[in-house]
Amino acid sequence: MRVTQGCFSFLPDLTDDQIRSQVQYCLDNGWAVNLEFTDDPHPRNTYWEMWGLPMFDLRDAAGVMKELSDCRRVHGDKYIRMSAFDATHTWESLRISFIVNRPADEPGFDLIRQEREGRRIAYTTRSYAANQPEGRRYGG
Repeated sequence: MRVTQGCFSFLPDLTDDQIRSQVQYCLDNGWAVNLEFTDDPHPRNTYWEMWGLPMFDLRDAAGVMKELSDCRRVHGDKYIRMSAFDATHTWESLRISFIVNRPADEPGFDLIRQEREGRRIAYTTRSYAANQPEGRRYGG
């Protein structure tokens, strides 16, 4: 199962040149870029681990691509996403976020059906990756 989160999630994975172009677009707009990684990509898991600090002072995509390369070297078996934050007054939020690295095997999610009172049915999802302890998911 292919995890689809963020911009471009229904497209084929971006090449490094395409990622570099997106990063440069973000930097040209004055947005701070950061990298995050996780081994639990559940849609409600919004708190991924940060790779270093947000790159507020960069103006060239080469610096971000170097950090991405370093992050992939250490966490290449996990999901890595790039996000860009716009600190403009009244915006102060993410402008873009997309996955730039995936593990070789994406086990997907289990859909859990729960029957409730009054014939109500509720559904929730659980990542198959969460069956393993943190740090040992995806063969790590």
